[in-house]
Amino acid sequence: MTVAEVRNLTVTVDGREIVSDVSFTLTAGSITALVGESGSGKTTTALALLGESPATAEVSGEVEVAAAIVDSGHPPARGVVGYVPQHPSAALNPVRRIGPVLRELGRLYVDRDLVRDRMLHALRQAQVPDGEKFLRRYPHQLSGGQQQRVVLAHELIGRPQVLIADEPTTGQDAQIRRRLAEELRAVAGQGIAVLLLTHDLELVRLLADHVLVMSRGKVVESGPAGEVLAVPRHEYTRRLVDAQRIVPSPAPPASGVPVVSVRDLVAGHRRVDTLHDVSLTIEAGDQLAVVGRSGSGKTTLARCLAGLHPHRRGEIRLGSTVLSPLLRRRTREQLARIQYVHQDTRASFNEFVPVLDQVARTAERLRGLSRADARREALDRLEQLGIREDVATRLPRSLSGGELQRSALVRAVVAEPDLLICDEITSGLDTVTQAELLDVLRELQDSTDCALIVITHDLAVVAGITHRVVVVDDGRIVEQGRTTEVLANPGHAVTRALVTASGLIEEEPFDRTG
Repeated sequence: MTVAEVRNLTVTVDGREIVSDVSFTLTAGSITALVGESGSGKTTTALALLGESPATAEVSGEVEVAAAIVDSGHPPARGVVGYVPQHPSAALNPVRRIGPVLRELGRLYVDRDLVRDRMLHALRQAQVPDGEKFLRRYPHQLSGGQQQRVVLAHELIGRPQVLIADEPTTGQDAQIRRRLAEELRAVAGQGIAVLLLTHDLELVRLLADHVLVMSRGKVVESGPAGEVLAVPRHEYTRRLVDAQRIVPSPAPPASGVPVVSVRDLVAGHRRVDTLHDVSLTIEAGDQLAVVGRSGSGKTTLARCLAGLHPHRRGEIRLGSTVLSPLLRRRTREQLARIQYVHQDTRASFNEFVPVLDQVARTAERLRGLSRADARREALDRLEQLGIREDVATRLPRSLSGGELQRSALVRAVVAEPDLLICDEITSGLDTVTQAELLDVLRELQDSTDCALIVITHDLAVVAGITHRVVVVDDGRIVEQGRTTEVLANPGHAVTRALVTASGLIEEEPFDRTG
């Protein structure tokens, strides 16, 4: 049964078509994937199902959801279409606990005495089986993956006919990705049509029935997911598939020069310790991956290094200097030498200031460049990553998630750091852009002695850009070693589970029959 249909959708902004003559049908119980590079029109197409479009946009064509025509003046009825955004923090109120928000949403659909059961059921559907303990937490007390699952629960409370999932595996480890795929398949099994916007081709193979490949606003190829990805016909689809094959990074020679040393580090939230006695040394030119399940403490460790989260005990040294746990007590030189690229890049930008100004400001404040020189260098580096000047001079809301992610990397690089920390920076990128970004990181290390820490759930990225890996679980380092050795012969149960779920070790195939 057809629950949504898009016919000849065209969206034009300032004379430029960002979506061009797109048509497709969503049927009850099916999973359709929209794939393509950042800025290809995926999100704009999906938002049309909600009757939303960019400001000043001219929209033609027709969108029908649940037998009703949908446009900006006639959105779908409440709960008919659920939408899970790519950046979950944007959908969470930072000053409200998780439980009261879920409770308010539940009251929109069921009687007061049924709300709690509906809340907990939605959390279980979103792979938060121990949801009770999250109800009193604030969003900042959750990992990026946990935030993503809570937002998914928001939408499942309404039991929608159509669920739009915009990069649902961003920030998720391989085990959670597989369980989320199983749950989305179960959601589809209840008769809900799922529209999946993703750069994760493995997720598409694992989950989708049908795939549409978008490039520059147009659907260039479509068909059954298995066929399209196995034997792509269009040149652009072939590029996406080929770029997924990441070439392992050769290990650089050890420099023996410590950049950052961590000893017996303890950190946490409120009265709960989430990092326990972590010790680690990062040398000049190092390429280190920090991996682990969502909520294991990876990002807390990285934020402590950058001064964004104060540690409670232990010490962090930059060279021979002990760093203050507080960012405001670190010198300008120390701030420049350790740079951090956030997982939620949209939240890391000031929404009222053009992206170029924010990128250039780093070079002005931390290196003392003049405004003109800082803008010139920022533009050169942005263009190297495919961000043109006419895009860079826009406000952050006008850039796609992938464009903002690349801009955030440049913002950190112009500080000329000794240590660059990248928190899930490839998670929202298509495979082509991801491969290009990894090349940029390699070039950066070839031209400097900058050390690199990559926090990621993508073990293909670990193999492609790092030569050393640290596995964190429950706030402790449970395994570490050379990347090739750890991935080939994982010694700890957590590592084995991550490697198996990622597909690097053969396992039983996923049952797509539901």
